Amino acid sequence: MKRFIFCVWLAVAAINTFAQGVTWQDALARMPLPAPQNGITDLTRTNCVTLMLDSFQSNSVVKAIVFMPGSTDELYFFRRAHATMTNAAPTLLDAVTALTNQTYIRATFVQPLLLLHTTEDSLDGFATIKNESTAEKLRGKIMADRIELSDADWDAARSKLNWKLSIGLRPLPGAAETWHFYRHNIAACGVSQFEMLEVLALAGKTTFTLNWRTAVYQPDSRSGDVPKLQYFPSH
Repeated sequence: MKRFIFCVWLAVAAINTFAQGVTWQDALARMPLPAPQNGITDLTRTNCVTLMLDSFQSNSVVKAIVFMPGSTDELYFFRRAHATMTNAAPTLLDAVTALTNQTYIRATFVQPLLLLHTTEDSLDGFATIKNESTAEKLRGKIMADRIELSDADWDAARSKLNWKLSIGLRPLPGAAETWHFYRHNIAACGVSQFEMLEVLALAGKTTFTLNWRTAVYQPDSRSGDVPKLQYFPSH
């Protein structure tokens, strides 16, 4: 009996050690992209965001992937983000690696969120908490459903998320200030309700104020430097 208990303890310890050692790169390496045609997959402004968000799967490490405004500017505004993968069976990690090696887009893991961004984007300082007890409650409530927003304006994002949250999202639909919000491009599964508020701010270039019963969003006036033109050998 003692030997059996010891073996069980070793097995549990090994599982825990393995789980603690899994990186965000490991997690993304297990998420396949659709099979490429002719052995080549090009990530372009027409397919990059949708392809990567659709490929995101539930896992224990990365709870959301967020295309921040700087990254979507590279794709849709400057139109200079283009990356090629030649793997026979590419994964989401291959896509992230291709983007960070061949474009101005960078990847930063702020546990549990993977942020795709450029030097234009601010990665923190976007939340003002007026009611800490509400914040704690939201941190403890997990959103188990998979949520994906692709090129969604504020009204579409609010419509999809407002009923899933324990608080109300403001502004209300049609508000003039939302014209300055960026469109939201995210995939999430297993985030807390508070983390979802953060995801919305990161994706929409907004800040929010958390009150007792509402989270009020406003445009983020901070502006980083646009990436300087440089040569990428693969282009």
